Amino acid sequence: MLKAIHARESKKAAREKARAVVEELCSMKLKEAAKKVEDSIEETLTYCDFPSEHWTRIRTNNVIERLNREIRRRTRVVGSFPDGNSALMLVCARLRHVAGSQWGNKKYMNMKHLEAAIEDASIAG
Repeated sequence: MLKAIHARESKKAAREKARAVVEELCSMKLKEAAKKVEDSIEETLTYCDFPSEHWTRIRTNNVIERLNREIRRRTRVVGSFPDGNSALMLVCARLRHVAGSQWGNKKYMNMKHLEAAIEDASIAG
């Protein structure tokens, strides 16, 4: 149900789907869930204020998940650490490597879409 809200092509369509989901949850006697959806839908649709080309990258946390997988992979190789500082040193070393490597410099979003939207807004206003 929640994925269907965010799969819409516009903020207006997502709001309409959210209303339908709220009604469906109420009919299923899930009033608390319906209230949560109703109260927080505007916060979850904030990404719709940006160009549609950026929506997937804004609403997901794929970069963070990728980084967490990389850290988990490195720490599993070691197995157990003598103390918390040694684990922290390994994680920090990996973060420094990522920040300094090509992976850390890769462009995540093309800002030309956002710049064009800002320029259009300044011309119109």
